[in-house]
Amino acid sequence: MTAIYVDADACPVKAEVTRVATRHAVKVFIVSNGGIRPDPDPLVETVIVPDGPDVADMWIADRAGKGDICITGDIPLAAKCIEGGACVVKHNGEVLDEKNIGQILSMRDLMTDLRAANPLNQGGGGKPFSKQDRSRFLDVLERELRRVKLL
Repeated sequence: MTAIYVDADACPVKAEVTRVATRHAVKVFIVSNGGIRPDPDPLVETVIVPDGPDVADMWIADRAGKGDICITGDIPLAAKCIEGGACVVKHNGEVLDEKNIGQILSMRDLMTDLRAANPLNQGGGGKPFSKQDRSRFLDVLERELRRVKLL
């Protein structure tokens, strides 16, 4: 049965995920280290994992599989979920899959190296989350949810 796993730390689209999942009667797991207000929707389960590096990511990666959707901006988590057969959607609506995850992982590693080599610590920060990103996310989540439910 299809489920949606949300890497909830710094996730700007939790409400949108809940809205789409409720419309499709799909279980949602909102996973974080804490500080997330529980959702009253019976389809939404708030999972609080112990503190520690990547504990929430490991919880999601251990469970997300074929027919599931993972919502995350964390590229290593996305790669693990894709390896397990899950569909991955970033907060801006970008779909990550087996065709593009290798290149995205490589680019992430390159950018990490470039930031580490910046002695003056200039630049940084991504572009702000926009209304267009939110709209694109809703459209993509709806499409991907319909697609995985057919698997």
